[in-house]
Amino acid sequence: MSTPAHSPAPAALVADRLRAVLSRVSGERMAATVTALAGEAFAGRRVGSAGGAAARAWLARRLADAGAAVTLEPFAAPHVPEVYSAPTVHWTDGDAERHLAFGRQVAVHLASVDEPLIRRGPLAVAGVGDPVGRWLAVPAGMTLFDAYGHAHGALGLLLGRGVDADGWQYTMLAGPNPGPQPILTLDATTHAAVLHAAQAGTGTFAANTPIRRLDLPAANVHGRWRTAAGGADILLTAHYDGVGDHPGLRQPAAADNGSGVSVVLEAATILAGVLPPTAGLAVALLDGEEAGALGSAHHAARLRATGATPAVLNVDGAGHLHEAAAVEAGGPAHGLLAALDQAGRHTGLPLVAGPVASDNRRYAAAGLAAVGIGAGMAGYHSPADTPDRVQRATLTAVARLVVATALLIGADPGTVSSQIGDRR
Repeated sequence: MSTPAHSPAPAALVADRLRAVLSRVSGERMAATVTALAGEAFAGRRVGSAGGAAARAWLARRLADAGAAVTLEPFAAPHVPEVYSAPTVHWTDGDAERHLAFGRQVAVHLASVDEPLIRRGPLAVAGVGDPVGRWLAVPAGMTLFDAYGHAHGALGLLLGRGVDADGWQYTMLAGPNPGPQPILTLDATTHAAVLHAAQAGTGTFAANTPIRRLDLPAANVHGRWRTAAGGADILLTAHYDGVGDHPGLRQPAAADNGSGVSVVLEAATILAGVLPPTAGLAVALLDGEEAGALGSAHHAARLRATGATPAVLNVDGAGHLHEAAAVEAGGPAHGLLAALDQAGRHTGLPLVAGPVASDNRRYAAAGLAAVGIGAGMAGYHSPADTPDRVQRATLTAVARLVVATALLIGADPGTVSSQIGDRR
């Protein structure tokens, strides 16, 4: 009995070929990319910032140097919040005056109104007594909506908020629209002390809330090596924007998402030389993810309008692996997820189903097969997200996973498209 011309290669042969390709993955190269993206040349890297524009130009050159045809996809990023000056905040419980450290003890809430002038007045508890002319400490368990109902004529609201292991209140750009009041968030210890002083009727508080909303230009960076010619069309994605710097606070955005960008660049560069000519390969480096996954929403809509159906692998956070990488699949992703599972078994990277709240969800919502991969980060959205905390071993593990997955879904049956056996 003759063997078909395209019979699946034996599992051992597939494994050998994958192993040879995966040996090309370099943690050193990826770490250098992370360090560059987190450096002063790209300071801020928030959507619409000078650092973001500089990073975009640099990434476009990187893709072109790797042999991709590069295009930019401009779009608008409306109503992006910006703390344009460090808030001045101090208070007293009747004895000593305390000045609060921005980013640690105090931050400006996204729902705050812009108030550049310092408001000074006595402390009170939201929902207790007359709020007029007072800063209101909001007790735990009271929602912001309920606090608004008790705040007519108040100077502002003071909410409690946890800090991370490094003592920072992490930064967010996507969230509620501005409300009617100045709002500050205080770390748990400070909030408890302020609430106690408010209950005792002895405290005074003085602060401003310098936050504004900006309509900003944004752009995705696309690189395509080739279009699909009867085979799978593979799209690797990662967002290159960060939450940006605050006045006096540098936030490098190394793990989120310099790490994801470095993985995608490394994987695409390797895949460009080993995928068969039938497979398509493209990269989308996305802007505006931190402001609401704006870049992927724009790109996914364009793909849907043109009828393109790539298989999407999105990487967001490849900096600090704990026990397993999180995987979230959406859209018609059964085959993609199966290949990812097989790639994880081959590379030895444990995978677990878990939320990856990133650009992959925009592609899945557009009806595309999409998988998000997240492998942890230290210093989330804070000054502590520095390159030295991004693990080379994690970068390497995730890049190997992406390369193996793309090979399994993109190569023809005569090379490495056969799935590795289901044995661990």
